[in-house]
Amino acid sequence: MPATKKYTAQHLRLLRLLSTQYPNRCAVYSKLINLTSELSLPKGTEHFISDIHGEYDAFRHIINNASGVIKDKVKIVLDNCTLKEKDELCTLIYYPSTVMKKLKQENRFTDEYIKKTIVNLISMCNFFSSKYSREKVRSIIKTNFSYIIDEMMHSKSDEDHIQKLYHEKILQSIVETGSSELFIRDVCELIKTLAVAKLHVLGDIFDRGPSPDKCMDVLSSYHHLDLQWGNHDVLWMGAACGSGMCIVNVLLNNLRYNNYKMLENGYGISLRKLVLFSTSTYKDEPGYPALQKALSVLGMKLVGAIVDRHTEYNLQELKLFDHIDLKRGTLKLADGNTYHLNFTDMPTVNVNAPYQLSDGEQELMEDLISSFTSSVRLREHIQFLFTKGDMYKCYNGNLLYHGCVPLDENGQFLKIKCNNQYLSGRDYLNFCQTKIREGYLNRDDDHLDFFWYMWTAPLSPLSGRRMKIFEKLLIKEEAVQDEPRNPYYEYYHKVQTCEMILKEFGLNPKKGHIINGHTPIMAKKGESPIRARGKLLVIDGGFCRAYQDKTGIAGYTLIYNSHCLHLKAHTPFTNKRDAIDSLRDIEDIEELSVEEYKPRKLVADTDWGAELKERVRELKDLLDLYENGVIAEKLTK
Repeated sequence: MPATKKYTAQHLRLLRLLSTQYPNRCAVYSKLINLTSELSLPKGTEHFISDIHGEYDAFRHIINNASGVIKDKVKIVLDNCTLKEKDELCTLIYYPSTVMKKLKQENRFTDEYIKKTIVNLISMCNFFSSKYSREKVRSIIKTNFSYIIDEMMHSKSDEDHIQKLYHEKILQSIVETGSSELFIRDVCELIKTLAVAKLHVLGDIFDRGPSPDKCMDVLSSYHHLDLQWGNHDVLWMGAACGSGMCIVNVLLNNLRYNNYKMLENGYGISLRKLVLFSTSTYKDEPGYPALQKALSVLGMKLVGAIVDRHTEYNLQELKLFDHIDLKRGTLKLADGNTYHLNFTDMPTVNVNAPYQLSDGEQELMEDLISSFTSSVRLREHIQFLFTKGDMYKCYNGNLLYHGCVPLDENGQFLKIKCNNQYLSGRDYLNFCQTKIREGYLNRDDDHLDFFWYMWTAPLSPLSGRRMKIFEKLLIKEEAVQDEPRNPYYEYYHKVQTCEMILKEFGLNPKKGHIINGHTPIMAKKGESPIRARGKLLVIDGGFCRAYQDKTGIAGYTLIYNSHCLHLKAHTPFTNKRDAIDSLRDIEDIEELSVEEYKPRKLVADTDWGAELKERVRELKDLLDLYENGVIAEKLTK
């Protein structure tokens, strides 16, 4: 009997390849049943965060509690427990090792506590595992206790209570063998893994906070995530690849927030020569330390060289030495006004060749580049960013990016000249993404300069504003504080603009959303993170303590589960010790519902569901070929 469908030679070749994995009809039947059943499961929970900025403690807690998801479910599942018992269990899930150590010190880690806690933890595992197939759950349980956890999660009632006795014996054995702490720790980690199917990080992991290195360690080991680069991340990527200008900006950022010791302690980057050069060349002045002066002058020189190499950047106004009069102590800016300098102590500046590095600066720059590029830990973290990161992400109908899609004054996609052609919208972001990835391999001046351009330039999709880094260091006046932004940040309040952007990226403009980071929400002034009637959501995490007085909150995160899409506004995190001793969680100030789903969304409604449906079609085609003898079945032993 001939096959019921006509297949191209290429399709037949793919199906023959598939037959090596599923060699007969029974194997196909089994997989078809598995896949079609998975399509009917509820959609997994997505967790969106942005702008971590090195605030490890707050970031770690948000990851541990999944923006309140775990606490919400504990309240539902363990309705027979007291409020304190629920809070204690949540804190145990967040910080199992530390909490158990504390319980032992208080003589509360008793056999009774262990057994009751394990039962409650297993109940939470069962609840969160309901969105996964049993096969998937087994693959997630990566622990020496996987068999025991699986047994306890799938207990069944029976007439003679055999299963009950069996499970009581398991509990007793866990206590008697002394494996309680290890077992509880592994189950707690399993709960956190099951609670979030996918983590989305919308950029700016680095700068401002004291521990971006620890944040990167957490992300590097996270079970399932994607990353969209932020301008601070690309700055560090450029620094690690050897861009002198990126290195200077990294150092200035860490000096500004008093975190430069992290470079030595976290990444083993020696600043000894920088300190020696600064203190021997410049004078310390109140508010203007020698270190800041040295980096400022060095940075202004390097900017001048970049601007000269890239006339296409159109950033001639950044060549500040063209407009500085050191004798008068003034700087004339593009606005036509002349301002007094905060300091004129610039002994390395040759007025006849102001952008030329002195011998000492050249030697210093070579030392700093060597320190950044040879740091093993930094190299590992940056490699992770290049491997996992993108300029943007289309996922489950939503568009994710950190900064902006550059627009012109009329709200249309801005056409930007790139290698003798004009690009806009998605094409421009693709160009930037490719050039960044090339920079990791090539590391020539052209690509290294591009990292800096992505960090600071007004046409960068990661920044979208004209930063005045060195003007702010040189001048006190308010006039230099304003940094003009791309028209995107005005137009993204309009539904029409957001739908135009979604359509440009191949998404449904009526159903999709834009998830945006980068911009702190001034909740203190009544600003909302919801733009364009819910088409665009700004989720700057507000982790950075330096901004919390201005914003009034600790930022927003986003949860997208099978029931709803909702934003959560958070209170500032105190510290881990307070969270454990006082059972103090990051509280939700406000929960903003963007959409509710009735009926709830299923796996079939997701991108993964689309992949599963395609696999189902391929398997049905293979089954057709088996049934009609086009491909011979193979017996399995």
